Order: sequence, then C-alpha cells, then structure tokens
Amino acid sequence: MPRPRVNLLSVDLIADAAIELADSGDTFGVNALARKLGVTPSSLYNHVDGKDAIIELMRSRLGARYFPEPVTGDWDEIVTGTVRGLRRLYADHPLIVPLIVGKTITDPGVIGSYDRLATALVDAGVPDDEVLAIVAIVDAYAIGFGLDLASPDEIWQPTVPTATLGRLITDAAHGAERSDAAFEIGLEMLVASLRLRLQNRR
Repeated sequence: MPRPRVNLLSVDLIADAAIELADSGDTFGVNALARKLGVTPSSLYNHVDGKDAIIELMRSRLGARYFPEPVTGDWDEIVTGTVRGLRRLYADHPLIVPLIVGKTITDPGVIGSYDRLATALVDAGVPDDEVLAIVAIVDAYAIGFGLDLASPDEIWQPTVPTATLGRLITDAAHGAERSDAAFEIGLEMLVASLRLRLQNRR
C-alpha cells in the first residue's frame, strides 16, 4: 500500500510548494498550501507553526538558492554581490516580496548574510549608527530594481509634445536592457557615494 503523502512532508517540500503558491498569485495561507500539497492543515502544523513560519521557510530556501556561497571580498564587493543576488531573487519572485518584507527576519542563514554585510561596512569605517541605514538602502535598491524588471517595455508614452523626454525615449533601450543599464548605473553611483562618504570621514 502506498505511504500517505503526509509522511512525505518535509520543510524543504513545504517551502518549495509555498514559493510556487506565492508565485502563482493565488491566495496564500496555510489552508491554500495544504490543498496544494494534498494534505490537511493539521499535517502542516506538524512541521511548521503557521503562516509566519512558512514565510520564513520560504526566505531561507530562497536565500540558499540565490546565495549558495557567502558573498566575500572587500566591502564594495560584498555590497555589489549582495545587491545583485537580492535583485535576481526579487525579480524572479516579485509576488513574494510583500510576504517576506512584511515579516521579521529570523532565519539564521539570511541573518548571517546581513551580518556579513554589516561587518564589512563596519570594518570599512562606516560608523555604527549608519550601518543599518545603509543595509536598508541596499535592500530597498535591490527590491526596486528587482520589481523594475516586471515593468512594461515602454515605461513612458507621452501623449503630448515634450521638450526632451520624447527624444530620449526614442533613442533609449527598452525592457530588460533598459532596466539592467539603469541598475548598473545606480549601483555604480551607490558604491561611489559610499566610498566618497568613507573618504570624507578620514
């Protein structure tokens, strides 16, 4: 006789199914996830405490997927590596962003990634009272440009004459090419501004 599906549940299976459910845009919750897995909600509670715990499992799974190895190097390499990885995560899973942003981070692996970023900034000379602000800026930048990839190919479509914008739109790149180019310029500016800020403190 086949074993019941409930016996096959694991935290990894639950996390993967939860990511698929969130990516689909369907209603997200314990009951919906249980239906997707073909089990009862009570079976899920044998592995997780509830919705918040499921979201943290998703965060852990995605963190391991997009950061299989710790980001290392000088502070600027850690900043750029972290931003690039986070942008890929948010771009691939835009519907998950509201879930993970709305939940306090507790996963040890993800905490470790932020700790390495914070440590690199402190070691570079960033004052303690500015480190968390810079970490938040890095996160917000990655979220913004991750979601930017979901924008339509044509961001602006003027319906009235413009002095400059219309000409620039005609000559500019579109879609992912536009987003990637803007991301690289912004990342260069972000790192350059941090470097200048550090130099001015010496």
